[in-house]
Amino acid sequence: MKKINIGIVGLGTVGTGIARLLTENSDIISSRLGGELVLKKAADLDIERDRGIDFDPGVLTTDPYEVVDDPEIEIILEMIGGMEIAKELITRSIKAGKHVVTANKALLATSGNEIVNMASQKGVSLAFEASVGGCMPIIKTIRESLAANNIHSVTGILNGTCNYILTKIATDGISFEKALDQAKAEGYAEADPSLDVDGYDTAHKLAILSAIAFGMEINYDDVYMEGISAITPMDIEFAAQCGYRIKLLAITKYDGQAVEARVHPTMIPCYDLLSNVGGSMNAVTVTGDAVGDMILYGHGAGMMPTASAVISDVVDIARSVLAGGAMRMPILSYQADYIRKIPVKPMDEIFTYYYFRFSALDKPGVLAKIAGILGEHDISIKYVHQTEHRVNGVVPVYMLTHQAREAQVKKALDKIAQLGVIPEKPVLIRIESPEEEKS
Repeated sequence: MKKINIGIVGLGTVGTGIARLLTENSDIISSRLGGELVLKKAADLDIERDRGIDFDPGVLTTDPYEVVDDPEIEIILEMIGGMEIAKELITRSIKAGKHVVTANKALLATSGNEIVNMASQKGVSLAFEASVGGCMPIIKTIRESLAANNIHSVTGILNGTCNYILTKIATDGISFEKALDQAKAEGYAEADPSLDVDGYDTAHKLAILSAIAFGMEINYDDVYMEGISAITPMDIEFAAQCGYRIKLLAITKYDGQAVEARVHPTMIPCYDLLSNVGGSMNAVTVTGDAVGDMILYGHGAGMMPTASAVISDVVDIARSVLAGGAMRMPILSYQADYIRKIPVKPMDEIFTYYYFRFSALDKPGVLAKIAGILGEHDISIKYVHQTEHRVNGVVPVYMLTHQAREAQVKKALDKIAQLGVIPEKPVLIRIESPEEEKS
C-alpha cells in the first residue's frame, strides 16, 4: 500500500484532533483511500504537552519550516490560524509544489484570491472544507453534488457562539450580556468575543460560500455585516408571538446581475428548519434550480468535527495523488477561466421584509405620525401592535412590514427618530420569509 506523507503546522485543538484521527482511525482511512496517510512531521511551539497521542520519534518539531520544506511531504495542513505567518507557510508550500489543506477562513476571505491563483498556476490542490461549517460538507456539496445546478441562494447559521447566545436569550429570557457570560463559561465564546458576536467570523465564511456558489472572486470587503449585541428578550418574545425566531444568518443570493452578501440578525418563520437549530449547532440551506431547497446540519466547530472535515480534504487530495494527478476539482468550484468579478449589491438596494420596534411616548397621534412617515417612503405596514406596558410614559410599538427597499427604510427611520416622540433609537430586524416571497 503506497504511503503519502503529510505534515501538520499547528497542534492546537484542531491539529491535535487531526493527529488523533490519523492514529485511531488509520485502518478505516486506508481502506477507503487505498493508501496510507503518514504523519511525517508536526510543528507546534509546545511539543512537550501531553496530547494523548503516541507520536513516532522525530515527528514533533518547533520549527514550522522543517515541515513545509521537507521534500518528502506531499500535503501540508495549515492549522495555526492567524494571517501573516499562516499565509507565508501556505504560499511557501505551494511554491514548493505541495498540496495544502487549511481551515483558515479569515485568511481565505481576505487573501484567498491571491492564494487560489498561485495554487492554480502551480498545479497543486488547495482545500478548505473545514473553513466553513465545521463538519458539514457544504463546500463539497456545492462544488460536487450540485455541479449541475444554478445556485440561487445560500442561507445559513454559521457561528455556533452567536446561535448559542440567541438560543439562551430565547429560552431563558436573559439579556445578551448574561447569555454571553454563559457562553464564555461553557467554552463557546472567547474572552474577546467580538470576532463572533459582531459578525466577522460569519462574514468570512459567507465570502467563501458566495465565491463557490456563483463562480465569483472572493469578495469579503463588500459583505454587509451586523452583529447580535442589540438583540433583546423583548424582540425575541415578540418575534415568537408572530411566529418567528431570530437567528444570525449569512445570506447570499444571485439574480444574474449582482450578488447579495449580508450577515445580520434575521427573523425567520418557526416552520423553517433553520429556525429550529438551537444551541451551538450550525445549519445551511442551499437552493438550486434542479434540487430546490436542501439543508445540512451539524457541529460548526470543535476538535473532532473540524478534524473530520480536514481529513476529508486530505483523502480527496491523496486519491488524486494515487491516481497520478492533481487538481481533480477546481479550487473555487468553477474552472479558473470562468471565475469572474460579480458585483455585490449595496445594502441600500436590498428589498426584504422588516420588523420595527419603537419606544414611543404615550401621546395621541404618535402612531399616526409614524405610519405617515412610513407611507411617505413606500413602506407598507402588514401588522402593528402597541402594548399596554408603559415605562416612564413610554410604550413599545411593534410593526411588521411588507417588502420594502432598505434605503427607504433607513430614511424613514431617521425621520421618525427626529419626531421628538421616540426617546430611543428605533430597532430594525430584517425578515426572511420564503412563503411571502413566493406569493
